Amino acid sequence: MSVRLGILALLAEEDMYGAQLRAEFEARTGGTWPLNIGQVYTTLTRLERDGLVGQSGGPDDEGRIRYSLTDSGRAEVDGWWLTPVDRSNTPRDELVIKLALSVTAVGVDVTRVVQTQRTATLRHLRDLTKLKRSAATETETDLAWLLVLDNLVFTSEAEIRWLDHVESTLARYSSLPRRATAVSADADTSTATQVQR
Repeated sequence: MSVRLGILALLAEEDMYGAQLRAEFEARTGGTWPLNIGQVYTTLTRLERDGLVGQSGGPDDEGRIRYSLTDSGRAEVDGWWLTPVDRSNTPRDELVIKLALSVTAVGVDVTRVVQTQRTATLRHLRDLTKLKRSAATETETDLAWLLVLDNLVFTSEAEIRWLDHVESTLARYSSLPRRATAVSADADTSTATQVQR
C-alpha cells in the first residue's frame, strides 16, 4: 500500500495533523508498516503540491497544521477503493533475488540457504499464529488487525510452500552444472526488462 493513498484514505474520514496521520496509520495496520514522521510530512507536501490536500486553517498554538482533502483528493480516494491493486509493479523480493543469485553463484550451498530461510519463516509463522490466537480471544476484536495478521500468515505459508518447491527443483536439477545466466547484448528490451524483474 502506498503511503500516499493511505494518508488520503485517512484524511477522507477527518482532518488530521501529520503526527495524527502517522499514529492512525500505524494503529490501523497493527504497526506492521511503521512510518517515519518525515515520510508523512514529505508525502503531505507532495499531496498539497498536487492539489489533493490542503491546510485546514493556520497552525494551532503548538504550531501544528491540520490537513484536509480537496475535492480532487476525495475523488482520488474514491477511485482507489474500487481499483484493483496492480500486481505488475510489485516490489522486488529480496528472498527471490537471493535464491536466484545463489543458484548461479559458485561455492554457495543453496540447499542450506533454503533451509535457513524455511526455519526463519516457520518461526515467524508460529509467532504470527500466536498473535492471531490472542487477538481472536480479545473481547474487542480489531478486525483490521485480524485481516492484516491473516495476510501475513497466508504469505508466510505461501513462502514455505515455495521454498519446498525450490528445494525439490534443486534436487531434480542437481546433476546440471551451475552457471550464471545473462541477457545477450542483442536481446530485445522487453525480454531484458522481464529478466530484470
